[in-house]
Amino acid sequence: MFHGNVSKEIAKGLLELKERIELSKIPSSKLDETINVATWNIREFGKKRRSEAAVHYIAEILGQFDIIGIVELRDDLNDLKRVLNILGPYWRAIYSDMIPDAGGNRERIAYVYDKRSISFNGLAAEANPPRTKKGTEYLADISWWRSPYMASFKSGNFDFVLLTTHIRWGDNEKNRVREISLLADWVDAKRKEKNVEDKDIIVMGDFNIPSRKSPLFEAMVSKGLIIPNALLKSDPGSNLEKNKRYDQIFHLPIYSDNFTNNGGVLDFYNGNVTRLFPGMKKIDFTYQLSDHLPLWVQINTNIDSHKLDQIIQG
Repeated sequence: MFHGNVSKEIAKGLLELKERIELSKIPSSKLDETINVATWNIREFGKKRRSEAAVHYIAEILGQFDIIGIVELRDDLNDLKRVLNILGPYWRAIYSDMIPDAGGNRERIAYVYDKRSISFNGLAAEANPPRTKKGTEYLADISWWRSPYMASFKSGNFDFVLLTTHIRWGDNEKNRVREISLLADWVDAKRKEKNVEDKDIIVMGDFNIPSRKSPLFEAMVSKGLIIPNALLKSDPGSNLEKNKRYDQIFHLPIYSDNFTNNGGVLDFYNGNVTRLFPGMKKIDFTYQLSDHLPLWVQINTNIDSHKLDQIIQG
């Protein structure tokens, strides 16, 4: 981390933030053995220039993980570049294009990762809904407001695909269920493809699911996706009050041992705004950091035993 010669106020804020990070008990990852994976909706990141303090705080938070799927990155990438400069030369970013209409909200999805522990495998693409031929055109019956974005990575001897999404909001929950069902169907079809890049698909992001008792959640798990045990047991809320389950991490249960018993949210809020931003109101705080907390899980990347078992079992 390269915070440099920051002001006295930012230095105090960083020390306070580090104490809050410690309370989240995120274990260190181990090279070629484990990685910490997170998803974080950074509110309107890039729409309006962040303060110098906010950029340092965001970098400090991102630096706790090996790879992060960022939701609500906007078309202006200057704040992302400022954050990457603080994270240092080992950090990289892969991001989608923005969508300019009202549904797309000029949003991108990005993967920010530490190349010392993660390598990019080559695939980076938006997910496209299935199409049928209508006249001379191939058209989808339903689309995502913001296309899910996937990329392939490798850590240790574990190859995997991350797919991050930001599901539509709006007043009509029925339409949200249809969009989530489309995603569940798409992942199921993807893993069954003959030449799929990798069957280890981790699906994460902001699903706008209020609780796990919601029909929205049932739609997401309808085709076999499950939540890692660490998150299933702790059931962490990812809004500042920690009582909503908008953000989720799902996976297909191919290697159940890949997911450790470590996972949760990083609570940078901790019920107090002014220790990070003196005199600031909570609503303004959400536009400097976010109204979402990062949701994370630790993954085992040393899967030699599983591969040897597969060889023995044919």
